[in-house]
Amino acid sequence: MLLTIDAGNTNTVFALIEDSDIVEQWRISTGDQRTVDEYMVWISNLMALSGRSPDAVSGAIIASVVPQVVWPLTQLCKKYFGCEPLVVGEENVDLGVDIQVTNPREVGADRLVNAVAGHALYGGPLIVVDFGTATTFDIVGKDGAYLGGVICPGINLSLRALHLAAAKLPRIAVEAPKEGKPVTGKTTQEAMQSGVFWGYVSMIEGLVARLKAEHGGNMKVLATGGLAPVFANRTTAIDEVAGEMTLQGLRLIYDRNKPGAR
Repeated sequence: MLLTIDAGNTNTVFALIEDSDIVEQWRISTGDQRTVDEYMVWISNLMALSGRSPDAVSGAIIASVVPQVVWPLTQLCKKYFGCEPLVVGEENVDLGVDIQVTNPREVGADRLVNAVAGHALYGGPLIVVDFGTATTFDIVGKDGAYLGGVICPGINLSLRALHLAAAKLPRIAVEAPKEGKPVTGKTTQEAMQSGVFWGYVSMIEGLVARLKAEHGGNMKVLATGGLAPVFANRTTAIDEVAGEMTLQGLRLIYDRNKPGAR
């Protein structure tokens, strides 16, 4: 079985993949002070609850946008799973993607992994919208090349900033307004929820339209990340939700680079 680890700014997702099926998936908050042993105590308990054994892991791959966690995650794979993990972004890992930006090393590992998965699973050209700590729009060419993208503040980040910067504004959760409910809020909370939700829908629709105009128009738009279904259901700008894109991209990259693959 393959152990995939996707370390984002907010959460880190561990998954076990057998063939092409994601058989287990666990999530933990990303913390740069967590030790190798702490990771193992946490994941070994979850594996035991699912009837899984660390001995079943035959390979591992890591993608991280937080440099500080790469070392403990790498040591976790070596010490407790008995394998040398592939780390997306290291020179020995071939993504099979032509990265057409000024400085390829600046591009987040998750964005490149999504580009790999998007093209392999859906073809191209594509716009991949990822609802994470930041909301990103990434362009994948017809031939699978990564062409760049757009980075915006994430929804929860925006809500937190609004709450912290304005003394009288409460902290609220992101949720889609009920069908037919007016955009105009009658309370502070309704006004905030409407502003965040419809503001992001408008941003998605506006950026997708501009990106399509810039790159030729006929592009499939995929959404991934935890909040993707919330927004995809209320706009025609998103064609499909691809919830496990990053994990599948890690599997594809591992298969490309595992011993004997080339």
